[in-house]
Amino acid sequence: MMFWGFLALFCLSASLVQAQQKKPNILLILVDDLKPNLGTYGDPNAISPNIDEFAASGMRFDQAYCNQAVCVSSRYNLLLGSRSTSTGLYNFGKEFRDVIPDAVTLPQYFMAAGYNAESMGKVFHIGHGNTNDKASWSIPHWKEKVIEYVDPESTQGKLTREEAYFENTPMYIKDTPPNHELPRGAAWESPEVTDEAYADGRVARHAIDRLRELSKDSDQPFFMAVGFARPHLPFSVPKKYWDMYDPETLPLADFQQGPEGAPEFAVKRGGEINQFFPIPTHQDLFEKDLQRKLVHGYYASLTYMDAQVGKVLRELERLNLDENTIVVLWGDHGWHSGDHGIWTKHTNYEQANRIPIIIRAPDVTKSGSHTKQLAETVDIYPTLAALAGLERPDVPQPIDGISLVPILKDSNKIIKDHAYHAFNRGGYLGEAIRTDRYRMVRWTHMRDKNKEVVYELYDYREDPEETINIASQRKDIVQQLEAKLKLYPKAKDLP
Repeated sequence: MMFWGFLALFCLSASLVQAQQKKPNILLILVDDLKPNLGTYGDPNAISPNIDEFAASGMRFDQAYCNQAVCVSSRYNLLLGSRSTSTGLYNFGKEFRDVIPDAVTLPQYFMAAGYNAESMGKVFHIGHGNTNDKASWSIPHWKEKVIEYVDPESTQGKLTREEAYFENTPMYIKDTPPNHELPRGAAWESPEVTDEAYADGRVARHAIDRLRELSKDSDQPFFMAVGFARPHLPFSVPKKYWDMYDPETLPLADFQQGPEGAPEFAVKRGGEINQFFPIPTHQDLFEKDLQRKLVHGYYASLTYMDAQVGKVLRELERLNLDENTIVVLWGDHGWHSGDHGIWTKHTNYEQANRIPIIIRAPDVTKSGSHTKQLAETVDIYPTLAALAGLERPDVPQPIDGISLVPILKDSNKIIKDHAYHAFNRGGYLGEAIRTDRYRMVRWTHMRDKNKEVVYELYDYREDPEETINIASQRKDIVQQLEAKLKLYPKAKDLP
């Protein structure tokens, strides 16, 4: 009997060791244009029960920032682990493999470690001259629409400007009009349709189908990237999500001017928002009814997306995959909703750059935890590698981030005192240092080194709405933050 007892104990110990060595799955949820307008981040207007519940099961990063507030570059920052200033990938139309042919993307790194890697929805930015990276996935990417309409009146039966951009439609060939000659599509619609009438509903369904299939092989770890398009414009979501909100109770931006003393080129006017009707194309400040409609559309789209995220997370739990799956929810950048008179993104200001990052790592994160640690998009690559027990990536491209695992284990730790991000506007590259109190932006002309370097400085303790650029009044703070900036390698494409 003693022999069999020792044998049983040995077998149990062996199985425990094997279980401990089992590789965790990765579920990476990417959301387009998602700022921290969520219940878990303290927004009293947002209806986001599923993301709120997810945050309550993991760690919420309260001061997380993208590295560049534009879709294509921000996704390269995530999937390469490299800042735009390290690669020079600032704009649409340039493929990362044309710059770094042998780059090892985040999913490729996990594939090399034995993972099955797959993606669906908006992961890499496909459109505006950019395509998917086939080498990053074990099976072909499952593409879905970003610009989508159900109501015929939204397009008048014609290809719209943004549809053409996102479908990479050739617009400069014979008999094909250039983009600006195509009609604008509607900025919103709200038909009475099911969730799967739009892309995010279909992405959720596909993710559920794939989780069911992947769960059949418990020995094969997976890396799954699931990309949701809303709340990106157009705000095309089923009517029931619009009906959840009383538009009269939704807030409009208090400060709708450029910051006093800011360089003119730093304050965005027009741009992406002008691709949609009924947006006025020659008017800086929109009428309040239009502002309220856009804010309403953003919240409705956010709630629709939240419902799709909930479907995926519930299926993960139903399949008992949640106990061995690291889940990350990430917004690719923020979104201006009328503050400074700006709509969408493409700036170095707070609303365009602050993002939600929420991580749940079994046996590492504590439920309901949150941290003030400043974090960046590029930190996710090395963090996921560390959580999976892999070495810090040694790959052809620079890995600019640091592992956040010490923070995930102890929310009170501080491992860096600032975040770094950048955006190029008006021929200048603006490099920003964001601390818990200040943001300093140094604007350097990208072609003419004789042009004067311009600075912005904002104090978020005294001026959270960025109403006054105090760079000229607080040169001491500018110097302190520029000293941090000088520790970084020279940004690509600067003279």
